[in-house]
Amino acid sequence: MSPVSMSPASTAPASMSAFRANLFCLLSMIAWAMGLPAADLLIGLVPPLPLAAARLGVAAIMLVPFWLMVEGAPTLGRAPWWRGTLIGLVMLGLPGLLIVVAQARTDAVTVAVISATSPIIGITLETLFDGRRITPALVIGLGLTLAGGVFALSDTLGQVEFGLGALAAFGSVFFYTLGSRLTITSLPGMSPLGRSTITLAGAAGVMVMLALIGAGFGLPAPQWPALGWTQGAALLVFGVIGLALTQLLWIAGVGPLGIGLASLHLNAAPFYVMIFTFLLGAEWSWTQTFGALIVGLGVLIAQSRPALYRPAAA
Repeated sequence: MSPVSMSPASTAPASMSAFRANLFCLLSMIAWAMGLPAADLLIGLVPPLPLAAARLGVAAIMLVPFWLMVEGAPTLGRAPWWRGTLIGLVMLGLPGLLIVVAQARTDAVTVAVISATSPIIGITLETLFDGRRITPALVIGLGLTLAGGVFALSDTLGQVEFGLGALAAFGSVFFYTLGSRLTITSLPGMSPLGRSTITLAGAAGVMVMLALIGAGFGLPAPQWPALGWTQGAALLVFGVIGLALTQLLWIAGVGPLGIGLASLHLNAAPFYVMIFTFLLGAEWSWTQTFGALIVGLGVLIAQSRPALYRPAAA
């Protein structure tokens, strides 16, 4: 394994491994939040399918050469590209399309609230397939992270709408959570860099092909005259930081923690988004700050007895 791989060393103390994994998850959510202001400069000018394909393409162009440089051509040649592509479609391709449907039929608040179900989905998957034990600490921690996520959005909960859009949002969350688990359990022997790159590049290839086919059939095209250097820079931030870096950090955290505990961090995402909107001129929200503190407390309590469970990993 490459010396720069972010896979935790087997000899590292459990507490340090858990600390690093939680730090990776936290940084992943921050990187994801950084990409959202950039997305605002692109949404409306670029239709969803071309935008998703361009974002995945930029991320793949960034990660594939880096993976080649770090781990070498033989590693890429031996990699299970077909399996990685299928997992990438489950984790990134299908959720990306479903989230577009969800936002078209509802709004960002509804999507954010439904995203809070990710820890429940993750822990359920681990209970069914990996033998996770449901402990009082886990139940309390899960409850606190759910409460913190909902509290952070309490000012806008009246906007939540249910129906086909909400169902699409739940589908997006389910497949992203499932794909995150499959990335760890179905790609044995790979580093976080390899796992992240192969799934992202596979999904990018399929989505770019679909976007080209859609263009050939006359689907809406980007508003090319309105796109300039600003939008190009926004796409780089949206793809490189908001996706490539996010996925690399996320997979590095999911490996040691398991998807159940890692997904608890998703409920603090509204707080990180608020930080960056605040830096861009929006008001500070103490409600979201308090909600993030509750989520953090829940993450700590849920992991207070880590010896009871070892996540399935290669």
